[in-house]
Amino acid sequence: MIPAPIVTRVSEEEYFALLKESTEKLEYHDGEIVAMAGAQLPHNLIASNLIASLWNCLKDGDCLVLNSDQLVHLADCYKYVFPDLAIVCQKPILTARYGLDVLENPEIIVEILSDSTELFDRTEKFDCYKQISSVKEYVLVASKKKKVEVFRRTESNEWLLHDYRPQDEVVAIGTCTLLMEDIYRKVGFEIPTR
Repeated sequence: MIPAPIVTRVSEEEYFALLKESTEKLEYHDGEIVAMAGAQLPHNLIASNLIASLWNCLKDGDCLVLNSDQLVHLADCYKYVFPDLAIVCQKPILTARYGLDVLENPEIIVEILSDSTELFDRTEKFDCYKQISSVKEYVLVASKKKKVEVFRRTESNEWLLHDYRPQDEVVAIGTCTLLMEDIYRKVGFEIPTR
């Protein structure tokens, strides 16, 4: 019989002490530290394309487009996470946690899906993002095919899905209209083998 792994729970203070010294991104999930794996080239290209397109759209307004280095607090779930992109258009609310700035009021969250994160991004993480009252949109971007899912919060606190497919030329994220072609620029997709 293989013994179950021993999981040592840590406090927020211990987490932030480790995060400040770490050379890798570490997330905090209710007492557990999760190391974030490096991303594949398609993921990185999509992230760069989205940042460029969203920045270009929002550069003259008050919105900020933040990359995956911005830590976000999911207070109701006792988590600190690094979304792939976050957009905030109101004055950013930053909480200093043990010497690091943590964003409390993202308005749009973008996660780029991978095999290892897709289930978590679609379920538990989405459930936690829903608990942040400032979040108006949650965007899931596929990295293996052209597909973007934009979940929008309604005034009655329901979430509506707009599912963008390869044949859709444009994708609406917040007040921006992005070209599908720009989101996936220079991203090569492997032809599936049978």
